[in-house]
Amino acid sequence: MVRAGGTLPTERNRLTSAPPAALLVLAIVSCGGEQANPSPERSGSTAEPQQAVQVTMQPEDSVIFAERMAWAQEQRLDTLPMGETVAALGRTFVGAPYTPATLELEGPERLIVNLRELDCVTFVENMLALARVLHAGTPDFDSFKHELVRIRYRDGVLTGYPSRLHYFSEWIANNEEKGIVDDVTAELGGVPDTGDISFMTRHVEAYRQFSDTAVAAAIGVIELELSGRERFYIPENAIAGVAGGIRDGDIIAATSTLDGLDVAHTGIALRVGDELHLMHAPLVGSHVQISERPLAERLQGIEAQDGIMVARPSGVVR
Repeated sequence: MVRAGGTLPTERNRLTSAPPAALLVLAIVSCGGEQANPSPERSGSTAEPQQAVQVTMQPEDSVIFAERMAWAQEQRLDTLPMGETVAALGRTFVGAPYTPATLELEGPERLIVNLRELDCVTFVENMLALARVLHAGTPDFDSFKHELVRIRYRDGVLTGYPSRLHYFSEWIANNEEKGIVDDVTAELGGVPDTGDISFMTRHVEAYRQFSDTAVAAAIGVIELELSGRERFYIPENAIAGVAGGIRDGDIIAATSTLDGLDVAHTGIALRVGDELHLMHAPLVGSHVQISERPLAERLQGIEAQDGIMVARPSGVVR
């Protein structure tokens, strides 16, 4: 997965000093179009303690949060299935600016809250976090920040730059382990994806963080681990046939044709009339939008994407 937008060589990530974690990942999801992009990291832990984390945000972010929660409560979105809540909240962000690398700020790794500008992954993460705090009955900003940490970082623990989830197939797997999503790709008829995961170590020049040799070595370890894990995808020519089983609010990860990269883009499934579309923050579109063409048609027109993974937001909040 990649959190950044732009062309591969120019989308640099800022590295903070990596904590002493054995598992580390830098990965990439290009936000939508014909090109792929970089952004990195990883770390391990099995607990999900409440953390005091450093936060970077603007006052407007808490205002946007409060407005969306007030609207969602008025609309009783908490009575809908979780996915429908995700989709309904996502619609309210259509038109919001697309900005690449919103998490790649100078300085140490900390929680970045930005509801003003979104890339393809932060759009998904923010909508999911908003829906979850609403369903949990805790629609306050502190709960939202905590939920973002749970979603964005391995095992819900922010322990430095390497602890952020980057390869999106791993984002899905780790959030399934946390009970936040269910990977329904195989259930929908997905087939094994046998490609290796090695994009970051193949493109060391794109990551300033790799000047730390420990980071580069740790990323190689996690890439090897991810390459050995079973994962599934629905090939692009099969999407139309399974579209009826994809629900509003399902998280769509478009798989990549680039060597070593698992996922090239992410978004949220949305039915428009009888057709399944993608609500997303694309690199080529400058703002959050609903795809003009149905998902299956859209994907067939993009050479760098060849299928999808599907993760369903869990209705259980714990």
